[in-house]
Amino acid sequence: MLVADQWTEYEVLDCSDGEKLERFGDYVLRRPDPQVIWKTPKGREWRSPNAIYHRSSKGGGEWEFIDLPEEWSISYRDLTFRLKPFHFKHTGIFPEQAVNWDRMIDLISHAGREIRVLNLFAYTGGATLACAYAGAKVTHVDAAKGMVAWAKENAEVSGLKDRPIRWLVDDCSRFVAREIRRGNTYDGILLDPPSYGRGPKGEIWKLTDCLYALLQDTVQLLSDDPLFFLLNSYTTGLAPSVLTYMLSNLLKKRGGTVVSTEIGLPVSSNGLILPCGASGWWTNGRDMV
Repeated sequence: MLVADQWTEYEVLDCSDGEKLERFGDYVLRRPDPQVIWKTPKGREWRSPNAIYHRSSKGGGEWEFIDLPEEWSISYRDLTFRLKPFHFKHTGIFPEQAVNWDRMIDLISHAGREIRVLNLFAYTGGATLACAYAGAKVTHVDAAKGMVAWAKENAEVSGLKDRPIRWLVDDCSRFVAREIRRGNTYDGILLDPPSYGRGPKGEIWKLTDCLYALLQDTVQLLSDDPLFFLLNSYTTGLAPSVLTYMLSNLLKKRGGTVVSTEIGLPVSSNGLILPCGASGWWTNGRDMV
């Protein structure tokens, strides 16, 4: 497992009985987590969070704000992220992805050449910022206009406003198909698809039905000298070995190395690791996980 243990402004304080208690800078949030099926005693710190997300028995849920600003910021390395609690318990950042940001920064900064990166399902831009910070030219694609605007805001507060980032509101599958027709290629590609979602025109995305076909198309956008291909998954039950199988099959003609693993966050109260999904990496063989 890869563990995002380099944060100073974020931590998982504890997790028990379907919830996790997290510190984002100066504020503590209680949020549901489907992985937390154990029931251990909840200490005093659980009693006074700044906000609680209550899940509804009918699906979804809502925030209870106790003492929390509408927006605030936290930083990782030289990157800054604006946080805004919104629907379905999200805050605008997936802290466990810091392990992947670190690796992309290292790969790009040591490549010795200009690197073009495509970030699909790019959300609020954590990976986009990391790649741009390392010196890459980035194409950021997400179907949600609000997420792209949020990512631009993160770039600005991180001092990356003038970096070569192309911001696109688009359906990822349709964008990839157009890029194939245009003959465009990228040295690094990453995908962070949701389990379920809708495109800007109501297109339905279901990961288990749509992912492999999208991967078949997306690998065609790799350049003749690619650096990396990264696939993230938060879908429960999709094991790292599944990511390895797909990437190995689709990229076998490229050589290189495929390694997939769980990613997680350390829990301050007990030193254990909270699992937070999986990442599958293909690299060109000059780097190992």
